[in-house]
Amino acid sequence: AAGGIIASIIGTFAVRVGNKPQMEALLGALRYGTIAASILTAAFSFLAVYFLKADIGVFWAILVGLIAGILIGESTNYFTSYAYRPTRNISEASQTGAATNLTRGFSNGLMSTLPPIICISIAIFLAYNFAGFYGIAIAGIGMLSTLGITLATDAYGPVADNSGGIVEMSGLPHEIRERTDALDSLGNTTAATGKGFAIGSAALTALALMLSYTQMVGIEFSRFTLLEPRVLIGLLIGAMLPAIFCSMTLTAVGRTAFSIINEVRRQFREIKGLIEGTARPEYGKCVDICTKAALKEMIAPGLMTLIAPIVVGLLLGPVGLGGFLMGAITTGFLLAVTMANAGGSWDNAKKWIEAGNYGGKGSDAHKAAVIGDTVGDPMKDTSGPSLNIMIKLMSIIALVLAPVFVGFPGLI
Repeated sequence: AAGGIIASIIGTFAVRVGNKPQMEALLGALRYGTIAASILTAAFSFLAVYFLKADIGVFWAILVGLIAGILIGESTNYFTSYAYRPTRNISEASQTGAATNLTRGFSNGLMSTLPPIICISIAIFLAYNFAGFYGIAIAGIGMLSTLGITLATDAYGPVADNSGGIVEMSGLPHEIRERTDALDSLGNTTAATGKGFAIGSAALTALALMLSYTQMVGIEFSRFTLLEPRVLIGLLIGAMLPAIFCSMTLTAVGRTAFSIINEVRRQFREIKGLIEGTARPEYGKCVDICTKAALKEMIAPGLMTLIAPIVVGLLLGPVGLGGFLMGAITTGFLLAVTMANAGGSWDNAKKWIEAGNYGGKGSDAHKAAVIGDTVGDPMKDTSGPSLNIMIKLMSIIALVLAPVFVGFPGLI
């Protein structure tokens, strides 16, 4: 991981785009930086394994994680960037209204689960064969070792967005606005890529924790089968939980947005001169609503994540809890990828229209794309990323409580 940080710093020097604002050039520059950082990380990892006299299988597991991370990142770029066909198809569908925009965007998010699932499956198989359960965990570290450069590109997204606003308000030439728009769109894509890295590593980490749990409670592989009713019941409950979690977080965003919109309408209605721009809005009221809602609305999802493994373990025993974790990891990974990529593609589909395609800003297609972007924001920024924490936290809770469940048959 330390070598990955150094490699990411060096990899930033490989990012060069010149004066080309096209998305293809920007993505290509970041791709070179990521690949350079990955090659250096692999070299540092080999040296560390060699001088520490560790098993060479550990190095191969790290390499598997690195390659899987690069492939997942490329898959995310393909499904969320307007440089490629899937996102442009969403822009095209916006010409016939919001319904077709939403349908095409959600189908794109579902289709985007195919490459990450294949990559993670191959990574698990190879890492386990190279270094056992430890190899699966170390593959997750390898996947995240170059996250320094990915997070750096992700962090500039809001900077580019605000720069675009300053350019527009300052009345600077149109070509400058084009460059900031391209950087803003790239920020959306790299944000989705960062989420892809985080989701993939979360799945590998949660799986490694779950396997550690099965070893601590002494579950034999012969008992951990779908023919065992407790395992099947736990699997179904675990598969359900991420969907309930997403429902709760999306509902929380909806309630908060409802309160803020009502507050804004109240201010327009009661503060004289606000519409004309001669009066100052009460910004603090909106900030207060957001802050309180952010804390209050996460109490129920957080408690559910903490309590569910304990309840399942008490009712179904250690075998049932193992099935519960497996179901939660599988469904959580699928939902997280779907929501992150669907939201990113809706956002960039709007950017593609704003670049002058299908009528440009203010057209009916643009209005439909704005609706799709609004729907996608809570999916890619709230529900999707929070599922990573959910599946890892439940696995950690199960592992911590493993000594309690050893030899416990369950209440049912």
